[in-house]
Amino acid sequence: MLFLARMDVAFPAHLSAEEIAEYQTREREYSAVLQRRGTLRHLWRIVGEFANHSVFEVSSHEELHRVLSEFPMFAFMRIRVTPLAQHPNALE
Repeated sequence: MLFLARMDVAFPAHLSAEEIAEYQTREREYSAVLQRRGTLRHLWRIVGEFANHSVFEVSSHEELHRVLSEFPMFAFMRIRVTPLAQHPNALE
């Protein structure tokens, strides 16, 4: 199952620059694991925003929820998920 997720991040004002940097390091490590596994198929930055579009390939809604909730910055994210299906006119 393929899903498109838009993830917007907003850190609370009380976090220090060092705390934010630690979250970002852990986030980078986790997303690298997901990419190597093939779970995170595509990762695109949204220009001018602290946000991204990601395409996930998972076996169930529950697996996607688990994957998303394990992101280190999950508590600071607004995530909108769209299920994807193959378009009949797509060449690939």
